[in-house]
Amino acid sequence: MSVETETPAVTAKEKPKPRPRRKLTLVQRLKRDKVMILLAAPGLLYFLVFHYLPMLGNIVAFQDYQPYLGFLDSDWIGLENFTDAFADPRFWSAVTNTLVIALVQLVFFFPAPIALALLLNSVLSSKIRRFVQSVVYLPHFIGWVIIVSIFQQLLGAAGLLPNVLDAIGLPRYDMMTDPDAFPWLVTLQLVWKDMGWGTIIFLAALLSIDPQLYEAAAVDGASRWRRLWHVTLPGITPIIILLLILNLGNILSVGFEQLILQRDNVGAAAGEVLDTYVYFNGIQNGEWGPSAAIGIVKAIFGTALILGANKLAHFFGHEGIYRGADK
Repeated sequence: MSVETETPAVTAKEKPKPRPRRKLTLVQRLKRDKVMILLAAPGLLYFLVFHYLPMLGNIVAFQDYQPYLGFLDSDWIGLENFTDAFADPRFWSAVTNTLVIALVQLVFFFPAPIALALLLNSVLSSKIRRFVQSVVYLPHFIGWVIIVSIFQQLLGAAGLLPNVLDAIGLPRYDMMTDPDAFPWLVTLQLVWKDMGWGTIIFLAALLSIDPQLYEAAAVDGASRWRRLWHVTLPGITPIIILLLILNLGNILSVGFEQLILQRDNVGAAAGEVLDTYVYFNGIQNGEWGPSAAIGIVKAIFGTALILGANKLAHFFGHEGIYRGADK
């Protein structure tokens, strides 16, 4: 007896291929993203009007610019404005003062918000943390005129510190007029004013760290300092590197308003920086060309620092402000 086995015919159903997405035209993309465009428009307009359009005025750096002649009729003199600026001893004095103040601020002001953010993050009571945050944020909203006045009342010739020194039998000391202490004075003012505001980004970065990493480190026996060193700091390192690179780009801009208010207290030899030099030399003395040339030099130097620091960050395995071509 033969048993016949029937093999059912299996028909494999092919999955329908997904339709290729039709590429949207520019008009269609604008219609789709019109809400986001409207939200971004005020910021874009601000940068366009106050940052990008004024860059056209850099042509003054290559002209013997005369305001009554305008850009088109002023004589073209090439790089003469650059050579004139570099030949001015006051320019190099301003460069030296700028670099000294920038270095002091980079070493002492940049880590201050990080330290404060780590300290606030370690506070267990949320009420105390919010109160401290509110207190340290407030100086950011105070103008430099008020802040300089406050420091004058504290450290000036008739201020609190000289009176205390006099009361205990020590010589009176006026820090506000001491040229040697000027970089430390402006850094102290900057720390008091903006340290709290700078913690916002670092506190947000700390909140993004996975709590399970702390739990795993604690289970492995890591102490509080070990968890800080091996979990917390690596977690915020990308933000630290990003802000450090951006700060390096502005290293030659150390605060015009703060310094011009105190320049005369210590004299131009110690208080003149590039921003105040451009103001007095360009706006007051009418040296438009050399002042514009200095602005271009600042921009080139800042761009070179950003690109170099970003390349160094890639070398050590970090992303920096943008990914490299090999990423």
